[in-house]
Amino acid sequence: MFLHSLKKIQMKSKALPLSICLVMMIFCVVCCDKEVQERALPSFESTAIDASGGTWRPIILGSATDISVAPASTTGSADYLLEIGQIVQMQQSISNVDRALIDQWKGNGVLRWNEKIRALVARYNLAPEPTADGTYPAPSAANPAGPPAFPFANPVYAGRAYAYFSVAMYDALIACWYHKFKNNRPQPAVASNLVQALETYQIDMPGYPSADAVMAQVGYRMLKTLFPVDSAEILNMANGHKRAKLLSGMASPSDIAAGEAIANAVVDKVMARFRTDGMGQSLGSPAQWAQLAASAKARGISTTWKSMEIPARPPMLPFFGNVKLWNINTAQRDSLRPPPPPAIGSEQFNKDMEELRGYTSHPTDEQWRIATFWSDGLGSFTPPGHWNEIAGESIARHQLSEIKTARAMALLNMALCDAGICCWDAKSFYYYPRPTQMDERIKTIGLPNFPSYTSGHSTFSGAAAAVLGYLFPDEGQRFIDMAQEASMSRIYGGIHYRFDCEAGLKCGNAIGSFSVRWGQTDGSN
Repeated sequence: MFLHSLKKIQMKSKALPLSICLVMMIFCVVCCDKEVQERALPSFESTAIDASGGTWRPIILGSATDISVAPASTTGSADYLLEIGQIVQMQQSISNVDRALIDQWKGNGVLRWNEKIRALVARYNLAPEPTADGTYPAPSAANPAGPPAFPFANPVYAGRAYAYFSVAMYDALIACWYHKFKNNRPQPAVASNLVQALETYQIDMPGYPSADAVMAQVGYRMLKTLFPVDSAEILNMANGHKRAKLLSGMASPSDIAAGEAIANAVVDKVMARFRTDGMGQSLGSPAQWAQLAASAKARGISTTWKSMEIPARPPMLPFFGNVKLWNINTAQRDSLRPPPPPAIGSEQFNKDMEELRGYTSHPTDEQWRIATFWSDGLGSFTPPGHWNEIAGESIARHQLSEIKTARAMALLNMALCDAGICCWDAKSFYYYPRPTQMDERIKTIGLPNFPSYTSGHSTFSGAAAAVLGYLFPDEGQRFIDMAQEASMSRIYGGIHYRFDCEAGLKCGNAIGSFSVRWGQTDGSN
């Protein structure tokens, strides 16, 4: 059993057993808040420094030396002594609000910012409503306030967002670590006995540039692009993060400025990829959607997918499979594409359909718990976000440093993004109908508005289990079991045939192995 947080779910309107209805009523009362509820990670402060972090292989940068910052002034210079005086003055007038801010930013800043992007994904994981004429307007970055609001943070938008966010954070911290140990200027509380250390610190960790300023500025720059309506809220969070480190004696103004400079330079490079990765063409047009169905029929799919919503909704980003991949190329994507699903009406199809009817007409309490726990539908931080939460728990248990945390999140989220791309490629290639399209008596949790084969949850989970098992080998079997449970949840919930899930898990595991190979050769081991 892997119950560690609460997720929102959607129900397709069908008659349900009384016991299940009672469970759902309790579940909905608990989850009525707009924000997804999740367990707070235990606060921890890693004892590892990872002094070689500046030599690790980045993902977008060629190397850490691609980013330059001005040399640090010496601790005895007039400029630095002036900064020390500013910190002392701030600490002399510190308020209770300031102390609370320091407490808020103790511990692992990478995980704190990961929590923020997950909260924003959940906030914007809401499908646009139809207009009076029965059409669905597409969210637009040019008019983010809408209606409809931009973005619709669906699973593949979210997977891409987590990847860019995590890669930017990791590359910027690699550059930061390089300059930290090149300049080797201590933190203010170490450099001067006039400055109080208002949080615990590592005495051998250089202060220039500030890693916290790097994290805060990357967080602000990336999230304001991904969630523009919330730019002011995000800026306030970033400013609070930086101020906390000034107040606590962990950073000087020039430490902060150097960290911001690194973050801005890295984000500029990351955004150049972001703007040209093909995401803008992922929606397509009605003529292109019709061609997807026609091509699938030519491949032998006798009944192709259609939207079951009323009015019919366009497919969710059907050309997301053409977005630029992180760890593999398009030829490898095509080679990973699963073989065709069973013919509709075949013995295998009928067997798996009958299995679905059994699970959905007479679910056990445990099957229903699993189905709801892994549902990750509208209003949640999506399946990729769920695996980010799981990763965060393991990071906290193993007390990784911030640069090792950023590495773990980058490896995980590149795999999750590639999993979404490969899965959507298969979905649009085969355009296979959902179980409820073939038998409307099937009760489902949610109503995904895209083709069935292969299962997205299964593909995401297979990729995540492969990466997390590499990062935390002592928990490897646990991740495999969780991925299997997440995959089975879609059968219990009436969302997928078994063959969707088995193909997705297998493909996801292969995709995750490419992230593992990157990690094995990045110089961090």
